[in-house]
Formats: sequence, C-alpha cells, structure tokens
Amino acid sequence: MLLAIDIGNTNIVLGTYREEELVACWRLATDVHKMADEYAVLLTSLFSHEGLSKSEIKGSAISCVVPPLLPIFQEVCREHLKVEPLVVGPGIKTGVRILIDNPRELGADRIVNAIAARRLYGTPAIVVDFGTATTFDVVSREGDYLGGAIAPGIGISAEALYRQAAQLPRIALAVPKKVIGKNTVASMQSGVLFGYVALVEGMVERIKEELGEEVKVIATGGLAGVIARESSAIQVVDPNLTLEGLRLIYEMNK
Repeated sequence: MLLAIDIGNTNIVLGTYREEELVACWRLATDVHKMADEYAVLLTSLFSHEGLSKSEIKGSAISCVVPPLLPIFQEVCREHLKVEPLVVGPGIKTGVRILIDNPRELGADRIVNAIAARRLYGTPAIVVDFGTATTFDVVSREGDYLGGAIAPGIGISAEALYRQAAQLPRIALAVPKKVIGKNTVASMQSGVLFGYVALVEGMVERIKEELGEEVKVIATGGLAGVIARESSAIQVVDPNLTLEGLRLIYEMNK
C-alpha cells in the first residue's frame, strides 16, 4: 500500500491506497512541536483502528508547506515504516509545465492539486482549495500550470473579526438562513460565508474572462462542500483531491 501525506498549515491529511483505491483517510491537527515518535504512535493507532498494519506500507509520498515538519515525517517514514518517502518538490516528475515567474516558490500542495485536476477532471480547470488560505490554481487546456490567486482562508477571516473587533464574538462557520442578519452572529456568518461565495464566484468569472473560455471548477479543502452548496460556480467537490494527486505523482516517479 501507499501512504499519502499532505502536511498543511492547519491540518495534516493522510490516506492509504491499495492500487487506486483509497482504503482509509485521516485528518490530524498540525503541530510543529510533536516529534517523529509521537506522530508514529498516532499513525500506528490510526492504522490499528482500521485493521491495517504498518508492514503493509510499501511506499510513501509527501507534500508539505510547513518546512519544520518535513524532516519529522521523513523520519516517520524511514524509521517507523521502513520506506523512503517521495517528497514533492524540485526534480520530481509531474508532467506539468509550471509557467510562473519562480516555480520553486509554488507550494507543493498546489502542484499536486493541479496534477490531480488535470488527470481526473480534464482541462482547462480551476482548483479552489479552502484551507488556511483559499487558493485558486489555474490549469490551461494544454495542461500547464498558469498561476493563480491566494486569499485569506475562511477560518482566518472569521478569527480576525473576533480578535480585532472588541464587541464581535467568535462564530461557528455555518451558513445562515438569510443574507440579511437579524443579530450579530447571523450578520457575521452572512458576511463570512456568503462573502466567500461571492469571492469565489467573482474570482472564477474573472479567471474565465482572462482565459477567454469556459473551465471546470473543482473545489477541495475542509469547507469546500459548504461553499459549493451555495454557489453554481463550482462543478465538482473532491475532498481527497490532494491525496489523489500524491498517488498520481508517486506512480509517475516510482
């Protein structure tokens, strides 16, 4: 089996694959203070809960945007799983031309998402990833990575309102019944959630105009389903898009 590991700023998403089948998937809170042994114990417990064994893992692929955690998970793979991990980065075969000013500054997760979108859903495509940041990644009809946009994530925006405005409370990220809020919480939920729907729709429309053609819009990340239910701009919701991209890259490079 393959262990795919996507290390993000807020969550670490792990998935085990048997050929093309996603056998199990887990989300952990990102913690840069945990040591390799601690993550290994967590992983062993997760495997056991699903009836899996560490000895079944024959390969691993990692995308990471939290540099301190990369050597930690490399050690987990080498010392505890006895496999050499494939790390997405310079020198890795992706099959995608990255047409931006400095390809080395592009986050590994964004490359992986673009590859998965191209292979699974076709091009041209826009990937909207609702993570710590909300990212828009654009893949051309030819399959090239053209660039994208980065906005503050939904969680960051809601938390900033709570921390920076003395009289505003911390809110649950739930879609309110109406746009016009009748109380503070409903008003904040409307501004944050419906505001993000408008952000996505506006950005997608601008990208389409710039490309001069229709595109498929794929959403991933924690709140992708919530936003997609409120917007016709998103055609596909794939919560495992990054894991699928890691699987595809591993197959290309093994």
